Amino acid sequence: MKRASFLEHVGWTGAGVAFALTASGTFAAAQTGELDFVQISDSHIGFSQPANPDVAATLNAAVDRINALPQQPAFVMHTGDVTHLARADQFDVAKSILGRLRAPLLVIPGEHDAIGAAGAARFAAAFPNPDAPKGWWSFDRNGAHFVALVNVFNYETMGVLGNEQLDWLAKDLAAQKSDTPIVVFGHVPLYALYPAWGWTTQDGAKAIAMLRRFSAVTVLNGHIHQIVTQREGRIAFATAAATAYPQPAPGTAAAPGPLTVPAPELLAHLGYRTVTVAGGAAHVEDRSLQSG
Repeated sequence: MKRASFLEHVGWTGAGVAFALTASGTFAAAQTGELDFVQISDSHIGFSQPANPDVAATLNAAVDRINALPQQPAFVMHTGDVTHLARADQFDVAKSILGRLRAPLLVIPGEHDAIGAAGAARFAAAFPNPDAPKGWWSFDRNGAHFVALVNVFNYETMGVLGNEQLDWLAKDLAAQKSDTPIVVFGHVPLYALYPAWGWTTQDGAKAIAMLRRFSAVTVLNGHIHQIVTQREGRIAFATAAATAYPQPAPGTAAAPGPLTVPAPELLAHLGYRTVTVAGGAAHVEDRSLQSG
């Protein structure tokens, strides 16, 4: 797509999703060398188990806290698993809640949003992006280059980018100078965080190799419902807390899945992330729903 015009078209996030425009039709965020945005992930609307019997309430709480930030972010990126079972009613609820955001909303799918052909079609209808028919895209803002990848194609096929997307990524990155700050979004972690639980992207090493020539790269993912950071040279990886429920730390349980914690502790395990791109690098701050 035309990267320079991408943020002029965020209306594709769907009816009811709010985005702030000035009277001239441009984004209200200051056009300086600094840019603030927010990442949220793994809302799992439709989930109702002891780990969190009211995921709509915790997503609403995240939206409230983002809306209350002293300066509204340039955009909010949801890195997937918006819904739990990709049902039409779940997408409707998610859109209603996310539609309260004051900042523009961008969304990529998680495997729970792409259960079968019907689920993938519902995700595309809920968050249409006519400029990214394959699901992946990039854009430039305030001197930084942002890349949104898709590494889930259905519930059974996740942690894969595929040759077509990798070819596109190679061409996209080739147009960038090595000192351009790069921010990459995905659902499943790109690196081998814990392959035994599927917490890796099988061909992610190919994408990582393309990113190594840049002086500052930040890769932000969801999927594992907890904050884990990793650095490889000039590439910083950070998975995000969920807004729905926590999962066990790698290898501390027989398998991944919803982790039930004492009710008073739940909000401490859930949260959102603010990111400031300034001085040629991205600075990440994770915030729990307990602390605000």
